[in-house]
Amino acid sequence: MLSLSPDIVIFILIVIIALSFDFINGFHDTANAIATSVSTRALSPRTAVVLAACCNLIGALTYTGVAKTIGGNITDPFKLENGLVVVLAALTSAILWNIITWWFGIPSSSSHALIGGVSGAAVGAAGIGSINAEGFIDIIKALIISPLIAFAVGFIVIKIISSIVANMSYHRTNKGFRGLQVVAAAWQSFSHGANDAQKTMGIITLAMISGGFLQVAEGEFPIPLWVKLSAAVAMALGTAFGGWRIIKTMGRDIMKIRPISGFSADFSSALIITIFTAFKLPVSTTHVITSSILGVGASQKFSAVKWGVAGRIIVTWIVTLPCTALLAAACYVVYDVFL
Repeated sequence: MLSLSPDIVIFILIVIIALSFDFINGFHDTANAIATSVSTRALSPRTAVVLAACCNLIGALTYTGVAKTIGGNITDPFKLENGLVVVLAALTSAILWNIITWWFGIPSSSSHALIGGVSGAAVGAAGIGSINAEGFIDIIKALIISPLIAFAVGFIVIKIISSIVANMSYHRTNKGFRGLQVVAAAWQSFSHGANDAQKTMGIITLAMISGGFLQVAEGEFPIPLWVKLSAAVAMALGTAFGGWRIIKTMGRDIMKIRPISGFSADFSSALIITIFTAFKLPVSTTHVITSSILGVGASQKFSAVKWGVAGRIIVTWIVTLPCTALLAAACYVVYDVFL
């Protein structure tokens, strides 16, 4: 009879949970990429989901820089004691938080949940000294700055486009921007896969290195091909199932979206996510896309934005990191006792 060591069993469990997290991330974040296109009827829900799934898959296979940042910059995988249990606790925390926020239809950040989970579990295992302060601060800066830039870019882009089409007929403008929305939604889905799927790749690789399953020189962080493929497919499958509760919040509850507004928001958020991905920095695609929508709405008419809904979303953003960190630390304590 085949006998597996406890470490191998834990690692297999980590891979299963990590890919489940990736699936739920795709399921949870489908709305981010396609909500505006569905809201303006540029795409039917079914077509939008298929488009998002395909582009997410392609994007996830394109880059690895963010994976290396997530796996190596929060804590040192070469010095992390009991690293497999740390990763397991981090994933448990993040996936529970995603399920909770999905159930209540809140577009919270899977990125914040995962980063909070990794940092909380590491602190629970080895104290605050286990955190790579410089790398962690860089990640937090990117998470904070990216939605602010997205808000500003959305505000500016809609102003520029509105001035360009000011003398065009309403019907012609709507028809043209519905077509452009399809392109923008595809780009946004691609950028989502390129940034978000890498986070799971980084977590699995972190577990492999800290558990001794991947022998590499200290400071190196290669992403195995099977990790890239499995994470990309898991996210694409999750995207294919969609997150219709959050589509309602993103596409209709924040503001009334017209094709020109939808394109401006999609273009702005896709641009910001792509730029940060190129710099190997993780961002919350949820934060960036929501902020783009808010920026577009605020530029047209301050009252066009339903700030009560936006405020509820922002509160969730703020509490995600500390809540997932505490939850991960608690999960680590429990796992450390029983595993």
